[in-house]
Amino acid sequence: MVPTFPVPLLFLQVLALQSVWSSAPQEPKVQSSPQTDISSLHHPTWSLGLQLYRSLRIDGSQTNTFISPLLLANSLLALEHGAKGPTAGQFHDLLGITKNDKAVGEVLTKALKYVREANGTSYTWHISSALFSKQAPKLKKSFLEKLQTHFGLQHVALEDAQKQTDMEKLQSWAKSGMDGEETADLEQALETKPGAMILANALHFKGFWDRGFYHENQDLRSFLGTRYTKVPMMHRSGVYRHYEDMENMVQVLELGLWEGKASMVLLLPFHVENLARLDRLLTQDRVEKWLGKLNSTSIALSLPRTKISSTVSLQKQLAALGLVDAWNETSADFSTASSLGQGKLHLGAVLHWTSLELAPESGSKESMHEDEDVEKPKIFYADHSFIILVRDNSTGALLMIGALDHTDGPAIHDEL
Repeated sequence: MVPTFPVPLLFLQVLALQSVWSSAPQEPKVQSSPQTDISSLHHPTWSLGLQLYRSLRIDGSQTNTFISPLLLANSLLALEHGAKGPTAGQFHDLLGITKNDKAVGEVLTKALKYVREANGTSYTWHISSALFSKQAPKLKKSFLEKLQTHFGLQHVALEDAQKQTDMEKLQSWAKSGMDGEETADLEQALETKPGAMILANALHFKGFWDRGFYHENQDLRSFLGTRYTKVPMMHRSGVYRHYEDMENMVQVLELGLWEGKASMVLLLPFHVENLARLDRLLTQDRVEKWLGKLNSTSIALSLPRTKISSTVSLQKQLAALGLVDAWNETSADFSTASSLGQGKLHLGAVLHWTSLELAPESGSKESMHEDEDVEKPKIFYADHSFIILVRDNSTGALLMIGALDHTDGPAIHDEL
């Protein structure tokens, strides 16, 4: 049992305090196994999520980039139901739907239904999805009903009656959908034409750990990201599933969330560096290999207590993955969504607002300050940029993927 005096002050001396933490060697306590094998990445959200993440990060301009592949895939699937011809075919190719095969669509909607029902257990998950239309032809009632009942998408018409810009209206909608969380600004201005449809997702995620962290709000440590800042750190020791890739110089750590319904996986470079190198390594095969090599290991763990916000526009990335016709005012075919959908209705933007919170709370108050006795723990000290993956353990879906490049806090000195 950990002493009652402040753990953060002693944390870096953990190797010298083995006699305090454990008076006799003990077998590691293994966390409860997830309901499915985390090393299997067959759910269609993994392919889409990893490709989009690498595409977003390729030029190095995006920082603190997060998306929810599950939420995005379901929204794209909803819009696909309004498309015909080559436009519909490109949605099918993007989502991995083969001709006359409804399996992928059923897998996606099932996973989203499950995580909605799991909200408040392993995590809190405030989400909202909508299809906005601007001076567009009237959409069919049957299409709008399917958006709402089957996919949970609202429909909102963007009118010019108010002085608010389209972006201000969208930003206000996103903040409401994220339960009042502040949203990051879009880097480039949004320009939409008459007949445009805007697909929008907004979510705020906060996980509850299997075991809570020690935390001291005044325990400010340096976070060495793209900006050097001071951030409160939270600490605990325990047995976690862990792997060190010596060749690629990255630690992989799986953190179970309460009741085993979801897991968070952290990818931390050995040394302080920007994430460009690690971003390029993030292929589906390599991630699956890393997760397949996780083993129960004694870990002394420190994480920043922080909240990360991200706003991205995905037109360029989705077009690069083959969704081309949908954006074109003349070739887009959305005639299932509207009788005037061909040549007058097109996709104007796909916007994604995300907020993720790293906090000390467990799903059980009883485990808030309960460290495990560990022998010779490895140090996982996340004081520099790292990648976060969140996986639903029942369906295998990739709930979130993103990078923590910097934290909000007092600056230590100028950017690198």
